[in-house]
Amino acid sequence: MSWSALAAATEPEPMPVTLDEAAERATNAASWVEENWSTWLNTGLRILLILVVALLLRMAVRRALTKLIERMNRSAQAVEGTTLGGLLVNTERRRQRSEAIGSVLRSVASFLILGTAALMILGAFKIDLAPLLASAGVAGVAIGFGARNLVTDFLSGVFMILEDQYGVGDSIDAGVASGEVVEVGLRVTKLRGVDGEIWYVRNGEIKRIGNLSQGWATAGVDVTVRPTEDLEKVRAVIAEAGDAMAKEEPWNERLWGPVEVLGLSEVLLDSMTIRVSVKTMPGKKLGVERELRWRIKRGLDEAGIRIVGGLPPQPEESPADPTAGVAAPSVFASTTSPQSTAATPLPKSDLSK
Repeated sequence: MSWSALAAATEPEPMPVTLDEAAERATNAASWVEENWSTWLNTGLRILLILVVALLLRMAVRRALTKLIERMNRSAQAVEGTTLGGLLVNTERRRQRSEAIGSVLRSVASFLILGTAALMILGAFKIDLAPLLASAGVAGVAIGFGARNLVTDFLSGVFMILEDQYGVGDSIDAGVASGEVVEVGLRVTKLRGVDGEIWYVRNGEIKRIGNLSQGWATAGVDVTVRPTEDLEKVRAVIAEAGDAMAKEEPWNERLWGPVEVLGLSEVLLDSMTIRVSVKTMPGKKLGVERELRWRIKRGLDEAGIRIVGGLPPQPEESPADPTAGVAAPSVFASTTSPQSTAATPLPKSDLSK
């Protein structure tokens, strides 16, 4: 006989339940439900109320943030329609900045509201939250140490967007890379370099930012001429070229000030350098410098002023020297010179002696 059969044979048979015992059990269960149904109903209603309030509050906050972002975008579009607004406001930049700010605010609001609701629901079940909060704190510290670079990138991106340090379309120098901003994210900033390459720069690695597209830029041109040129004449030619450039399109919008001749920046024996400067629209510095050089060079050529680096001056012709082709007289031409005497052969009579 197997062990299972032996155990089944030795197991006592269950006692049959009588009607009185069944009635007693049913009465006890009904009394227990009657005693606790009010607590269950109170707890269920409390949890339902917490969920409803949390969802309604979250919906209201998200809708308010969405309306705020739409109002910011509408104000940016209204300013862009003006003449000055088109120079100062970039719609795409404002749109991305407002959407990033709205995304951060919505995420923070949802986390706070739903997290608070979850803790209140756990408290409604009579659960001690102290160990849970302590464990969450320890886990948060561990995750913070493990993902500190990610947290640093995220916080740096948030502050860069809030402070409007740069935006889409700006030309910036971020230290590790430079170029035109293509996309601004909370963790990574995307730049396009001068050769067309795409740089992905983590926001936490950016220690300094040089924005070349905010405010105004300065175009500088150095004009190098011979030291014998008349300085007043050179100044007049440069000023005339700058005034003519400022009156023509599209340079009348790109130049934000008069062309100034700052003076001599360098004086050498064979040249002197004159510094020319003008305030320009941000991002248009290189084009203004090239056009200004073109006009200054053309004006100097028309005025007969030669810049250093052109054709070298031709030497003046001098009368030919008639003695230049005559050879120097030889010492052997004189019969009485020591060289001629030493070279004269001895007579035969002297050789016979």
